[in-house]
Amino acid sequence: MNTCTEIKKEFIEKNIKISLTVHEAAEYTGIGRNALRKLLEWEAMPVIYIGRKILIRVETLDRFIALNEGKDLSNRADIIAVIKKEAV
Repeated sequence: MNTCTEIKKEFIEKNIKISLTVHEAAEYTGIGRNALRKLLEWEAMPVIYIGRKILIRVETLDRFIALNEGKDLSNRADIIAVIKKEAV
């Protein structure tokens, strides 16, 4: 079984992506696609829309996981949202 660190290294080595689709983000984090879509609906993290395609920055996913470690992600009241960084 791959650990999160191993999966992250695999993504970095093979893809060198800075953003992931919902499907890729679900694989990367281990959060189910439907649960991840619910978190996005709750605006738990900023996303990029390209038509119907949703992209989530890897950096955002890492911060979200760190902020919500040990929390019940199915309970909206327990979730700490990642705040969007302003462009420089």
